Amino acid sequence: MEIRTTGYAHPDAAKLSAEVQLEYVQRYGEGDLTVIHPEHFDPPAGLFVVGYLDGAPVACGGFRVKSAGADDVRDGDGELKRMYVSASARGKGLSRLVLRHLEAEALAAGLTRLILETGTEQPEAIGLYESEGYRPITKFGYYRDHPESLCYGKELVPAVA
Repeated sequence: MEIRTTGYAHPDAAKLSAEVQLEYVQRYGEGDLTVIHPEHFDPPAGLFVVGYLDGAPVACGGFRVKSAGADDVRDGDGELKRMYVSASARGKGLSRLVLRHLEAEALAAGLTRLILETGTEQPEAIGLYESEGYRPITKFGYYRDHPESLCYGKELVPAVA
């Protein structure tokens, strides 16, 4: 898979983001209502990538820089958003490739931790994040009071050469 930095407003990113919203509707009865603007993912405020297989967009994800505030959010955090792999490309480890790419980019951008919100109806996502070292944190964001919401974080550490 080729991973390209596209930005959130790119047509391929928009296509995949629409697909993930449909997935949320199927699993939770509504799409993600968290406020997102394309500029949240423009460097240095964040980053958004699309993964391509044979030229077709099949995976995406991004992070946006957060500032210390309520809940467990602190300076140096980046929030993962819109991690998604199209149904036709699942089971190939593509989400893990996108996640690891975003972690490396976040570390290079000076972030010290990635945080995320997912839900109980996304066992595949929970399994991915836990297997990659993400641990439960205090709930934050739009869904912090929702019973199906789960929040995770992972400290970013430079690779030892």
